Amino acid sequence: MGTASRLFSALLGPFRPATPSRPRRNVSPPSQPGQRLGETTTVEVDPPRHLTLAYAPERDGAPDGGEIVWTWVPYEERDGRGKDRPVLIIGRADATRSYAVRLTSKPHAGDRDYLALGAGEWDPQGRPSWVDIEQIYLVQESGMRREAAALDRRRFDAVAAALAQRYGWGRD
Repeated sequence: MGTASRLFSALLGPFRPATPSRPRRNVSPPSQPGQRLGETTTVEVDPPRHLTLAYAPERDGAPDGGEIVWTWVPYEERDGRGKDRPVLIIGRADATRSYAVRLTSKPHAGDRDYLALGAGEWDPQGRPSWVDIEQIYLVQESGMRREAAALDRRRFDAVAAALAQRYGWGRD
């Protein structure tokens, strides 16, 4: 068992690394009436080859590593629809865009593509959340609706360890 697996297991329970279960592709921005378009659109992207997973939350109105923010996220069906949802910022792409993984309150016990985060102030109903480590999103700073919460360092490190093991990324 690798260092990342041991760290993850110690913090949140057993984790089995996985390979992506379906082909990755960039998702086009929505184009139907009433949907978000252009520079504010969050899109699913192929995982970058290199990414430094950074924890640097700061209540400054900008998406920072370790923060959970709300933004429009496309549905998995890739049909141009989506909804406002929380995402965990995991690192910067450039000055105006950040990489993120999405959160869900739907239980995923035993699903190797999801990690249990537990409850947090990002969910006003106090429901436990899961983070999807299979899908990577590019969040435009201008498309962020609001900062919801900073994930504590222990939980961020567990997510970062799982992502680093899966994709070979570095950590700060």
